[in-house]
Amino acid sequence: MNPTPPSVLAVNGGSSSIKFALFEVNNVPRRILEGRIEGIGLREGSLKVKASDPSDNLDQRVAAPNRTTAVNLLMDWANTRIESGTLSCVGHRVVHGGPKYWEPQRITPDLIKELHQLSAFDPEHLPEEILLIEAFQHRFPELPQVACFDTAFHHDLPRVARQLPIPRRYEAKGVRRYGFHGLSCAYLIEELARVDAQVVNGRVILAHLGSGASITAVRDAQSVDTSMGFTPSAGLPMSTRSGDLDPGLVWFLARTEKLDAKQWNELINSQSGLLGVSETSSDVRDLLAREAEDVRAAEAIAMFCYQIKKWIGAYAAALGGLDALVFSGGIGEHSAPVRARACDGLEFLGIEIDEKRNLANKNVISTEGSPVAVHVIPTDEESMIARTVCRVQGFDSGKEDFYEQTKR
Repeated sequence: MNPTPPSVLAVNGGSSSIKFALFEVNNVPRRILEGRIEGIGLREGSLKVKASDPSDNLDQRVAAPNRTTAVNLLMDWANTRIESGTLSCVGHRVVHGGPKYWEPQRITPDLIKELHQLSAFDPEHLPEEILLIEAFQHRFPELPQVACFDTAFHHDLPRVARQLPIPRRYEAKGVRRYGFHGLSCAYLIEELARVDAQVVNGRVILAHLGSGASITAVRDAQSVDTSMGFTPSAGLPMSTRSGDLDPGLVWFLARTEKLDAKQWNELINSQSGLLGVSETSSDVRDLLAREAEDVRAAEAIAMFCYQIKKWIGAYAAALGGLDALVFSGGIGEHSAPVRARACDGLEFLGIEIDEKRNLANKNVISTEGSPVAVHVIPTDEESMIARTVCRVQGFDSGKEDFYEQTKR
């Protein structure tokens, strides 16, 4: 009888949802189901699972009034996989590992202790991720877990890009540009190598546009600059995050509005970006639908597209030209108007968008013969987590993926 192949559960926790996917590993990971718990903190949430085996499908309303309840729902579901012998390891997306942790690694009690101490680096994400890790550890103490750090792709940024222009002594405390969406970037580079091998080793800009948004400049499949900085709040304006701001605004609002540090953090992470400018919604779809009659919605979309365009231009300068542009993330993959407006006027860089291809959400939306290939590639962070876990746990065949080869 053939032994049961190992399986990996990839967990990607967010502020209002927990996404997960289960992969069976036969040399390479193969997704056999995916699911999510949504509506965390609302009156009613949902647990949905879509599987290759229809008997594993779920779509049910659940009570998830807080993070702990939602995590317990995931534990109960995972227990069914443990009992059936179809769960070998769990991989977690960990947004920030501070200056000490970036390489994926097996989670130990010492690592969990260190992550608690690093929570100040990312109070928006780390406490929630630690809660998930500790819940698995408590419920399934023998189940191996692997931390996959979202900063890994950007760890070796050139010094000129990673150094922040504040007193040098803070660098010794770990204050630097870290960059995020690293799992997405690594996946997109692998996919670009598969679909357009001619450009992947050239000058590439990755535009990960979702509720969190970032732009990354890549040369020879290595990150050379990225818009997010010490935290994921920097760079582009996002759904509810401000992106880059004049730092003098902190002092101004402290004096005029009596904002303290906690209130400032809430302002720039939860009340700003598209939501703050439009005063109605953080969702690009809503804003596009009402921009004709609501100037606030129109201004929010115009600001967002302008900033994307500006970062593309800046990173084309940093790269000394451009060979490929990749749109990804929920907005980048599905919003033709945002892609078109962000690229409008960039013909001088060689970016030429085919209107019909763009409206049809084709995989390549640039014109025939365009100097710059413009791709739309759906990202898959869970798949990247699974691939990473396989390397750490030795589940794979020993074959390196494209991104790992470029790091040597």
